[in-house]
Amino acid sequence: MHVLNRAAARIRLFSSDKDFLAFEALLIEAHQRFPIPILSYCIMSNHWHVVVQPDKQGQATAFFRWLTITHAMRWRTAKRTVGNGPLYQGRFKSFLIEEDEHLLAVCRYVERNALSAGLVSRAQDWRWGSLFVREKGSEEMRKILADWPVDRPRNWVARVNKPLTAKEIEAISPSLVRGRPFGSSAWLARTAKRFDLTHTIRPEGRPPKAKKGTGRQ
Repeated sequence: MHVLNRAAARIRLFSSDKDFLAFEALLIEAHQRFPIPILSYCIMSNHWHVVVQPDKQGQATAFFRWLTITHAMRWRTAKRTVGNGPLYQGRFKSFLIEEDEHLLAVCRYVERNALSAGLVSRAQDWRWGSLFVREKGSEEMRKILADWPVDRPRNWVARVNKPLTAKEIEAISPSLVRGRPFGSSAWLARTAKRFDLTHTIRPEGRPPKAKKGTGRQ
């Protein structure tokens, strides 16, 4: 499952190392309370991405609800802006992922987020993400990262650094925007039906109006 949340009103959530470190500390605390397997993540200035593999019903909701609410309260208190409205655009957005190459595609998208934004020249240099943490992060942060349910390619770092193609971006966009499960056609159909997500795979826009009959048979 991929989870994303963005700041409201273009607020800059993380403007200093102190802000990023405080959020990482919250990730650790949330993981201690709700030990959900975290596969990858990336913290950006006004949003964050996390890929998780829930192993209990309601686990992801509990983890991210606590993380978002607690971060908002502590951030407002630290910035002395309590009462200034919501910090986040909403609860959070998420979509399910098939555990095959589609999972690798999402993790790659997440771990190269700072590179895609032009903040670093190599994805592994972005300090506030799992690609960096697995190699150079603190022991505490490494402990919250779980093994992946699919094999990570040996050339993973090079693969993450490879530019995304227009086709790859087009494939994942409906999931990011509409919460559409991300996977093969057969898996998508089954998953959408099972979790009552069929609205995410319907064409966008209003359905065409039915033509009035002419009276002819």
